[in-house]
Amino acid sequence: MTKLLEHGISRRRFGQLFAGAAVGVTALSPSRLWAQAKELVLVNWGGDAIQAYDEAYGQPFEKESGITVKEDGSGPTEGAISAQAKSGKPTWDLVDADPFSAISLGKQGMLEPIDYTVVDKTKFREGFGWEHAASTYFFSYIIAYDSSKFGDKVPTGMADFFDTEKFPGKRSLYKWGVGMWEAALMADGVAPDKLYPLDLERAHKKIAAFKDNVVAYWGGGAESQSVLIDGEASMALIWSTRASLLDKDSDGSIKFIWDQGLISPGSLAVLKNNPGGKENAMRFIASMSDPQKQLVMFEKLGQGPANPATDALIPEDRKRFNPMEPANASKQIPLDMDWYAENYGKALDEYTKIISA
Repeated sequence: MTKLLEHGISRRRFGQLFAGAAVGVTALSPSRLWAQAKELVLVNWGGDAIQAYDEAYGQPFEKESGITVKEDGSGPTEGAISAQAKSGKPTWDLVDADPFSAISLGKQGMLEPIDYTVVDKTKFREGFGWEHAASTYFFSYIIAYDSSKFGDKVPTGMADFFDTEKFPGKRSLYKWGVGMWEAALMADGVAPDKLYPLDLERAHKKIAAFKDNVVAYWGGGAESQSVLIDGEASMALIWSTRASLLDKDSDGSIKFIWDQGLISPGSLAVLKNNPGGKENAMRFIASMSDPQKQLVMFEKLGQGPANPATDALIPEDRKRFNPMEPANASKQIPLDMDWYAENYGKALDEYTKIISA
């Protein structure tokens, strides 16, 4: 990948080279020079997402605007975004942020408000545009499992994930907590429609008692894939985007279920004072709502489309990978973004203490 940050030159170095070469390119128009001097850095969760974002969105946007989009897979956790913003000189422009993180960080003045005169909210599913984050896709936290380990047995929900007698083997959970509290509570008998507000004490008790069965706490998409591909775990709670890739990469040996999955919207946010410019970042977000581009992203990574017009473009034999397909969505529970915006920091602190002890 030529556009990975580690293989790219720095913004400052690019400026130096451009200034030094300006004498030799005076024949170019001012608009062309301006386009050549611009780039945006988009930070996502790494692995297959780097190439997918580049092919679906980065390369088309560069052709449309002349602005290069470089992919950084280091992971835009809430803490990392906060550190970038507090530095006063962020090197990131766009972040693939959880909406609840964007709500929280936006209130703290770390993110730019989305310019909905540029970004067309009518191309979103209703209710999925926030002040400091724009809807870009959907995914779910779901059970993926190695079918070679269980014969004809198929898990049917979170109780089976936590049942190592019925479904032997090690498990893997998400390092950053989201969806894990809900999974633990449903496994402990809480009805899906009674989850919120989350009973964190009960969830943490369930998770603490289960620790000996957990082989790894994954922090990014690539890690969640490898823990199943390498056979470390027989079952994992992972993103549906990565489950679809595992289904493909394992020739169907690693399967997944939508039952009691947790639907989460993905979004892009723009750092305050981003070096590539707020206007360029908003233009990029607006360009992502194109149904054909979202179809590429679905095919590449299994992301559920943010623009509902994309749904009709998905081939019939691929609909089983779309978290927003009615047959799949009906089995799941949407995460409560407002609860997370208010409670995530404290909840994560307690969760981290438990899994680190």
